[in-house]
Amino acid sequence: MIILQALYFMLPAYFANMAPVFAAKIFGRRFSYPLDFGLKIKAKPLLGANKTWRGLVAAIVMAILIVFLQKLLYEIDFFKSLSLFDYSQIICGVYGFLFGFGVILGDAIKSLIKRRLSLAPGAKWFFWDQLDFLGALLLIFFVYIPSWPIIIIIILISPVLPLIANRLGYLLKIKKVAW
Repeated sequence: MIILQALYFMLPAYFANMAPVFAAKIFGRRFSYPLDFGLKIKAKPLLGANKTWRGLVAAIVMAILIVFLQKLLYEIDFFKSLSLFDYSQIICGVYGFLFGFGVILGDAIKSLIKRRLSLAPGAKWFFWDQLDFLGALLLIFFVYIPSWPIIIIIILISPVLPLIANRLGYLLKIKKVAW
């Protein structure tokens, strides 16, 4: 049960992490303004053109929607048993923003490091590519801190989920690469 609770708690972050890919498919190049405004350090992009405002907004909106859904489902006993806190007492926009912004923040930090190491956008960087969720986990601590067992489960399970989701996205031709 504790594993399901950890996964349920992080659901907004997991969906937020996928949202930029779907937003890119839906909107194409529209609204794809780079988060770094095209800034460069020593002729290398700060983050790269693939980190966009469209992706940031999509992640935040998706996370807010998932938190809102969790709040609606909280009245059902099964979902109440999965919940780590009382969803009826939270502000969906705050929790959703922290999850969505946190995922993109984690991804942006990773991209910043990848650009400094001269790794191309989309290049495989095993292990680190699976840690975008850490930004969300750290930001959500501003409003809620889960127990240590939940945190440990999140840290152990969350890196595996992007591997599965990315492979599935690749097989469904949603993503260009399998990582």
